[in-house]
Amino acid sequence: MASEKRVLVTGANGFIGSWLVRALLAKGYSISASVQPGSPTAHLRALPGGADPKRLAFYEADLLDAAGLEVAAEGCRAGVFHVASPCSLEDPTDPEKELIRPAVEGTVNVLEAARKAGARRVVLMSSISAMIPNPGWGKAHPGRAFDEDSWTDLDYCKANKKWYAVSKTIAEKEAWKYAEKYGLDIVAINPSTCLGPLLQPGLNASTAVLQQLLQGSKNDQGDYWLGCVHVRDVADAQIMLLEKPNASGRHLCTNGIYQFKDFAETVAKVCPGHNVTRFEEETQPGLVPRKDAARKLIDLGMVFTPIEDTIKEAEESMIEKGLLRGPSSNAN
Repeated sequence: MASEKRVLVTGANGFIGSWLVRALLAKGYSISASVQPGSPTAHLRALPGGADPKRLAFYEADLLDAAGLEVAAEGCRAGVFHVASPCSLEDPTDPEKELIRPAVEGTVNVLEAARKAGARRVVLMSSISAMIPNPGWGKAHPGRAFDEDSWTDLDYCKANKKWYAVSKTIAEKEAWKYAEKYGLDIVAINPSTCLGPLLQPGLNASTAVLQQLLQGSKNDQGDYWLGCVHVRDVADAQIMLLEKPNASGRHLCTNGIYQFKDFAETVAKVCPGHNVTRFEEETQPGLVPRKDAARKLIDLGMVFTPIEDTIKEAEESMIEKGLLRGPSSNAN
């Protein structure tokens, strides 16, 4: 495959990264895949085209390994997808070491590697966690749904120990500073809670939101919820952002903005036989709903998978992988 079609994908064997690799292979790209040292890659090699080292080459490189990332990025002039970012199912004991430094310094390392490789564009995987929580949004923008102008309130997050949001927000801001300083072409994607079938062997943080809800959790996701999106759509949107010359700036990627309460009701209907909590009160008081919240992506041609399909496919995948018990006839 010609170097014009080679791209780098960081975090290639994670939940989103795996789907991105699958979509890129299907579109004829060759991929340099950077992964955490010692992490599993067999599920990527099993993809159509994944067993061909000319199509899919692996590089073990920690986000703080600047030299390793530069090696991985060599020849990736078609673009770089920076997907990797530390995220744990457990609260960090050392947020600076476990989340913030790898996310922020790692992003700069990847951008530096992309610039040195002559990459045409970098697609940065950010998050709604770089957009919310933003408690002051409603007062500053009455009646306006959250959009790409919203940035997470770092002081609020630090005071409430929401360290993942801190890491993603600082990392994205550093990316935009880098782009301005060096003239690097960067576009960002900010997905909401990402669901769908798992290609990787283990459970990831976003899928755990649905798993726990199906198991009876009463967590209403508080400050973290804007909606959900199919992981396949996130992968497709990233490729669209690489390929569309007119794409620029940030892109909220969600199949609508709505309350977690409404999501739980949909889950209960789509996945009967589980002990799904029904929330009586608003879970995100004052949240302004918007069906076409991802208007920037929609205008580029994005068509989102129905939420019901997204939920059902995620449930079936978790059951198949032994991460969730099947439905029971006596569940609420």
